[in-house]
Amino acid sequence: MGKLSADHLIIGQDGLARALYESVRDLPIISPHGHCDPEWFATDAAFSDPANLLIVPDHYVLRMLVSQGVRLEDLGVARLDGAPVETDPRVIWDRFAAHYHLFAGTPTRIWLDYTFETLFGLEEPLSPATATAYFDTIEAALTTPAFRPRALYDHFGIEVLATTEGALDPLTHHKAIAESGWEARVITTYRPDQLTDPDHEGFAEALDQLAEITGGETDTYQGYLEAHRARRAFFRDHGATATDHGHATAETADLYATEAAELYDRLRRGKAEPGDAALFRAQMLTEMARMSAEDGMVMQLHPGSYRNHNASVFHAFGRDKGFDIPTRTDYVHGLRPLLNAVGMHPNFRLILFTLDESAYTRELAPMAGAYPCLRLGPAWWFHDSPEGMRRFREMTTETAGFYNTVGFNDDTRAFPSIPARHDLARRVDCAYLAGLFLDGRLRESEAVDLARVLTVDLPREAYRL
Repeated sequence: MGKLSADHLIIGQDGLARALYESVRDLPIISPHGHCDPEWFATDAAFSDPANLLIVPDHYVLRMLVSQGVRLEDLGVARLDGAPVETDPRVIWDRFAAHYHLFAGTPTRIWLDYTFETLFGLEEPLSPATATAYFDTIEAALTTPAFRPRALYDHFGIEVLATTEGALDPLTHHKAIAESGWEARVITTYRPDQLTDPDHEGFAEALDQLAEITGGETDTYQGYLEAHRARRAFFRDHGATATDHGHATAETADLYATEAAELYDRLRRGKAEPGDAALFRAQMLTEMARMSAEDGMVMQLHPGSYRNHNASVFHAFGRDKGFDIPTRTDYVHGLRPLLNAVGMHPNFRLILFTLDESAYTRELAPMAGAYPCLRLGPAWWFHDSPEGMRRFREMTTETAGFYNTVGFNDDTRAFPSIPARHDLARRVDCAYLAGLFLDGRLRESEAVDLARVLTVDLPREAYRL
């Protein structure tokens, strides 16, 4: 029996849901926030093999396998100390195939099956019996020009794809893309966490590097802020329209200038007092918001993740290896200093994401329904799933409406999964719109218009693309 056909992933069975989906299924993909590697598009080199394309870099895949006792070393994940790990992609692939049943019922299974079927023509389920055929088929495809990164970008129908780089990144690959003559839009996003979190490893060294590459100084608070402004301008010159901030909480602060300078001075000199690091992170969110009001860059905030929860995995393999766990977040009290400072500024926009679904109806939707600067990001990370997307609409629409949301973004490192993720979001939204029509809460013409708005209009407008 063949695997679930991508055509059967329609969420909702009534005729209007299908008609709405058909009206948007082939619209361009707007991918305004993600973590694809810009080097792929700068060099346009062939992807090396199926394992390193689909397994090794995908923390959704890694965490499920690790939860069932598979070691990261056995999945080809490099150790920081250089100790040996599995390097044979066929061995990694066979190990993945042997555990593929673990993904039943998960969105990862939907994305992977969709990719296998629509991109590589593989219709039999992945299993130990089909692992070799899968690997051979995908490996052969990756050697052809049609599966180079730029060709896939065009094949997927991507209109714009944003990557995310740290504030110190030289953006060499984005420069190469711009100078290559390739008519596609791959832009960067400014992520300053390494420079705004005193608990980040290498914080002091990063401040030194910031001064060096901007030609300024970071010994004083004002010099430090001006260096940020210089880097933001550099990123805008390379296409950036947004910033991204992965803070653990939504806490913000708005200190007097002298207090902020004294706080920074303590941190810069290595004389931090208890609570200084958290207060500085809070202060810097407000400072970043002020800069966004100045330069028009859209600010994104992703709080609520206890990152690198497993200390031994973090020390052995580094960040982003699947041990990030959702936590509760207080947006109402946490964001009040920032919103009092710039929440009504006509040039400021803040897109909020959450891993705490209880905040949707209690905090986020009411706040976005009041503050003109606020927009709600889509169901994110652990909630980037059919049920999570549906819950997001059900819990936010009555209070915030549709136009205080930003459509969908895939937030992925897994380039081949981008069409699957956007297709799923379109299906869920169309089913939700059809349900509102059937309940008498939308006219049919409104549902038709909103299907397009949610697919392309809102992400273009929200991210100032």
